[in-house]
Amino acid sequence: MDTSTTQPTSVAEVRPSTDAKELPTYNISSDNVERETWNGLVLPTEEEKSTLRRIAGKMPASCYYLCAVEFAERASYYGCNQVYKNFIRAPLPPDGNGAGASAPGSQYNAGALGKGSVTATAMTEAFKFMAYALPVYFGWLADTKYGRFKMICWGVAICGVAHIIMIISALPPVLASGHAIGPFAFSLYLLAIGAAQFKPNISPTVMDQSPHKVPHVITTEAGERVIVDPEESLNSVMLWFYLLINVGACFGIPTTYLAKIVGYWAAYLIPTILYFMLPPLLWYLNPRLVKQPPGGSDLGNVFRVLGDCFRYGGIRSIGHGFWEPAKPSVRAAAGSTKVYGYDDQFVEDVRRTFQACGIFIFTPIFFINDGGLGAAANALTAGMQTNGLPNDLLDNLNSVSIVIMVPVMNHIIYPLLRRWGIRWGAISRMTFGFALCTIGSLGFPILQHFVYKTSPCGYNATTCAEILPEGEPALSQVSYALYSIPIVLTAISEIFVNVTAYGIAYSRSPKNMKGLVSSINLFMTAIAAAIGLATAPAIRDPFLVWAFAGPSIAGGVLTVIFYFTFRHLDKEEFIINTDFGDMKRDSDRESDEEQVGAVSGTKGGLMATTESKTGKTA
Repeated sequence: MDTSTTQPTSVAEVRPSTDAKELPTYNISSDNVERETWNGLVLPTEEEKSTLRRIAGKMPASCYYLCAVEFAERASYYGCNQVYKNFIRAPLPPDGNGAGASAPGSQYNAGALGKGSVTATAMTEAFKFMAYALPVYFGWLADTKYGRFKMICWGVAICGVAHIIMIISALPPVLASGHAIGPFAFSLYLLAIGAAQFKPNISPTVMDQSPHKVPHVITTEAGERVIVDPEESLNSVMLWFYLLINVGACFGIPTTYLAKIVGYWAAYLIPTILYFMLPPLLWYLNPRLVKQPPGGSDLGNVFRVLGDCFRYGGIRSIGHGFWEPAKPSVRAAAGSTKVYGYDDQFVEDVRRTFQACGIFIFTPIFFINDGGLGAAANALTAGMQTNGLPNDLLDNLNSVSIVIMVPVMNHIIYPLLRRWGIRWGAISRMTFGFALCTIGSLGFPILQHFVYKTSPCGYNATTCAEILPEGEPALSQVSYALYSIPIVLTAISEIFVNVTAYGIAYSRSPKNMKGLVSSINLFMTAIAAAIGLATAPAIRDPFLVWAFAGPSIAGGVLTVIFYFTFRHLDKEEFIINTDFGDMKRDSDRESDEEQVGAVSGTKGGLMATTESKTGKTA
């Protein structure tokens, strides 16, 4: 062990929340080595930051139970979502059973309402828009009044009602009546409201459970001194979070088959049964979670900061010290006697929050390229020879690919990069994801071009089966298997973009705005859906090639702009705003034993040497 006295790291870099009382710095002596600590954790020196290997810390079991909650909710959501487009677009198969299923070996796809591609795109994109736009309101409500966990529970209750109504709308008597679209549309948009309450609050709640708020030094059982990195810790658990989202999304595979073989009522029933796992699971978790209580929103202070920035700096100062004039210390130095409800650090947090929102602005084009614009991909496969398979089956390769790749990234690629001392920052990861998605999305217009060239109906390939007399070949012979290439590539890109965005939304936001900033990240999906909604009339033959090619070209251009705009952020230290009381729970026995004793190679449980709020070690 190095016995030289190290230079302490500035505690200000830790950035606790502005409403938390600053704890003093302690010089703990172990083998005559003075080490600086924060809240009982040993901070790395500048030398250690550049030389010690970084690792992801262990997470409490509550993190993974919450991931299971996300799995059940997303399994029900995507299990139903996977069959919406065919349910709305295609009519009841003439050789079917009246529940939307087609006869065995039939070339007809499953269908029910027969409203066409334009209506299918409009309804599904409106659903997506609501599910990802309303979280802005519900995230704000959770931050200010009700708390995240309560909002999650309310969302679960509303979605449960929506699932039941959806099953009723797909029963054969209701479909035969010709009035199924009414209850179906009601259940669809009710489901969007419930999902909007659930989605912006679940990922911050998962990350709230992390005991790793600041980089700190521990000694492993093998005697190696390493830095427990909060960014790597959150990234690791959010990879599992995202994996379970996509395990749930794989339920689109059985529901696709159920719709084609049995009918849509069965396709909606299975996700509903799974969904009702949630109430008992949430009841079990309720007393076991670290919950961030509603503390009033910091939104008002954000607007005050912006007001001072524009008043004393102006638009011309953007990018050149724009935020400095809003700092209370700067205002006081200028002679102001105004009492501010925030400090300089809060202004820095607002700056970081706006950087996060700037990052998110680049994601709508990514979401469009990830699976195609609106219902364009569904229209593409409707003209392909699927050899009896449902035409939307391979869409599920998106989730399967992610389920396969997440363990590879979490247990092989990322640990290797950390061992080799390569720090692959958030911006670099997102840039790679954007580029991979752009490359993958180029497969869609290429496939669509060849489908048009080989379809018996030429540039009317999507509706060819409805144009030609029954029994005549109506499909392109382009292999349906080729559709898997763009699906897999764009799916893998999500691991680098979406998972990273979760961490950015959480770490670059004030304590009382994490739900709101998380919802702004989700709102980018709503913008993508709005673009899909606005372009719905063009999602039809013969315009499908450009419906794919246009976003791909835009994605390539924006990827370059994104990297050169934000690459400097990879040099910043990862920071989480937190209260000292959020650092650790007594029940987190499975987490790292990472207190001061770890520095000298001894193994000390955290609760044995925790600091109280008076600054004394117990």
